Amino acid sequence: MGLEELTGEPFILLEEGYAIMTMVEAVLGISILAELVLRRTNYNIVYIPIDPPVYRTIGVAYKDKNSLPIAVKYFIEYLTANRERLP
Repeated sequence: MGLEELTGEPFILLEEGYAIMTMVEAVLGISILAELVLRRTNYNIVYIPIDPPVYRTIGVAYKDKNSLPIAVKYFIEYLTANRERLP
């Protein structure tokens, strides 16, 4: 579905993604959300890919790696090692 086809629909934009899905489920409008959020949802909503697809780059920043909690260090290592396989 092209973005131009959605111009006549009410668009829901909030800070909290789950509130958006509740409103979409109640047929109050449409929204554009990250695919990752939509993969594990119990909401009765329809996922329609848009054309062209929209992507974003997410980065991790920290001041001093030595002061990070061990779980964060492992998470950064996991992201680095698997960056080619991540969605």
